Amino acid sequence: MKVILKQDVKTLGKKNTIVDVNDGYARNFLIPKGLAAEATTAAINEIHAKQGAEKHRKENELADAKALAAKLSNITVTVKSKAGANGKLFGSITNKDIADTIKAQHGFVIDKKMLNLPDAIKSLGETDVEVKIYPGVSAKIKVRVENDQTA
Repeated sequence: MKVILKQDVKTLGKKNTIVDVNDGYARNFLIPKGLAAEATTAAINEIHAKQGAEKHRKENELADAKALAAKLSNITVTVKSKAGANGKLFGSITNKDIADTIKAQHGFVIDKKMLNLPDAIKSLGETDVEVKIYPGVSAKIKVRVENDQTA
């Protein structure tokens, strides 16, 4: 019997896939527990329509991510912080500081988790920071740390 999985089933497959199982297994376990539904022609067509819509949505997300990556790769973010005479900062520049500064200076809303900063920045100067926008899509931005003279 062919069934459409409504949830991920460890031994059978992922949600929204069509699998062939024994009649008893389907009627006595999968369907009563709500894990699967019988694969009628209408249900199969609905699944294919959902998969097509999902594919289209993912393509749009990927295109948007690539456009954002192109825009981000050309920016330089300037962060001001207090520093000592030798160029070491009092404190450090973190992902959150960089994300807030990108939003303030350029208007892009970037989550701090998207920034790949191995260690917090602790000295003046320029650093390249990778922004992971989407799986397989990333951009490099320049972060310039300058001494804040106004304090």
